[in-house]
Amino acid sequence: MLNNHNLRISSSLPLITPAALSEQYPVKPDQAQFIANSRQTAARILRGEDPRILAIVGPCSIHDIAAALDYAERLKELRAHTGGRIEVIMRVYFEKPRTIIGWKGLINDPHLDGSYE
Repeated sequence: MLNNHNLRISSSLPLITPAALSEQYPVKPDQAQFIANSRQTAARILRGEDPRILAIVGPCSIHDIAAALDYAERLKELRAHTGGRIEVIMRVYFEKPRTIIGWKGLINDPHLDGSYE
């Protein structure tokens, strides 16, 4: 009998589970607190309980980690200059989900060479 199941798949690798990923890269307590505080601040602004402007800014997708870190540092400086009037959150996305033709993002092609490995 001819095996014609999954003819387009040449190989596959299992993905790491979220639990294993969290164990391998644990969040430090100060990082967890920063995330929680940032989420609470954004929620208060959106509910109108905080008078600041919420600005969520960033590139379409990240393809250059060094450039993304530089951008983050610049936003941190900009945030300091707003005098607390604007809450700046950097949008970070490693994928381009709406892209049909072309590069799909760093999460799909981390080596930026079209190999998608």
